[in-house]
Amino acid sequence: MPLLLALLALTVVATRAHGASEGKLRSTIHAGKAREQALSDAAAHLGRLERASAKEVAIIDGRLADAQNELAVSQARLTRTQTDLAAERRRLARLKKRLAESRALLTELLRERYMSDEPDIVSVVLDAHGFADLLDRMEFLKRVEHSDTQILDIVRDARRDAGHETVVLTRLQAERQAQTLAVQRERNALAGMEAAAQARRDALASAHAARLAALRATRASRVAAEKTLTKLLAQRARAAANVSGPGGPWAIPWAIVQCESGGQNLPPNSAGASGYYQMMPATWKGLGGSTADAYKASKAEQDRLAAKLWNGGAGASNWVCAALVGVI
Repeated sequence: MPLLLALLALTVVATRAHGASEGKLRSTIHAGKAREQALSDAAAHLGRLERASAKEVAIIDGRLADAQNELAVSQARLTRTQTDLAAERRRLARLKKRLAESRALLTELLRERYMSDEPDIVSVVLDAHGFADLLDRMEFLKRVEHSDTQILDIVRDARRDAGHETVVLTRLQAERQAQTLAVQRERNALAGMEAAAQARRDALASAHAARLAALRATRASRVAAEKTLTKLLAQRARAAANVSGPGGPWAIPWAIVQCESGGQNLPPNSAGASGYYQMMPATWKGLGGSTADAYKASKAEQDRLAAKLWNGGAGASNWVCAALVGVI
């Protein structure tokens, strides 16, 4: 009897341990599914944010490329203007120099004419050989005077035009410098926006990848727990389906019989249950038992009435050990 009780105690402890394992596995699976759903939702949200950020980066990249092209065009215009301005300033310097030289020559010519005491108009008329010669001399004087004045006027006008062009080009250079600086500032701002958007996209991609990795790990853990639970339940199902055990075939699963009586035809316990299947007197009588207590009947009768009570498993709850061994 002590050996039987020890065996019964070990069976109950092992059964309860299996029950605890099942509960832990089911808890792990449930928690894993909840975490999978949360991670899946988070990954999907981060994926959407990442795609939106990638579109934002693409838009800013396009704007940045346009700004860079505009800056290149503006810088080219500024360079041409600066080149034209430099050329016009050199031309103005040359004209100033030429005007100064022309004035100096004219001054020297006038001085020489004054110092040489050239004949006046009366002398020219008196010295003329005839009317035709007079006309020629008068025309020559006019041409000399006109030529000197014309040279000076041409140089003066050219210098004035060059000065005006220099002023225009100087103003244009200032405007184009301002335009170039404005475009450059816009380009720099877009470059900063592009860098920030790129960093944001990279951070979202990293977070998305981390969520996916966590999701894969959680799913793998949950699948492993499900496989372990399936294996455990299959083992229990096989044990529950096994109606053979020590002492021959049984009307209910051997695991329950082993837990209830250890396969022995026991007399009534403190609660009144007895026999191989530990049936209470009222239950035994209700099933049509021929004796006052189950243990007094033959095994065949106990088997028949236990099978009736079992009812293909529908009556498993009549045995406390059914829950302990995982049948229900």
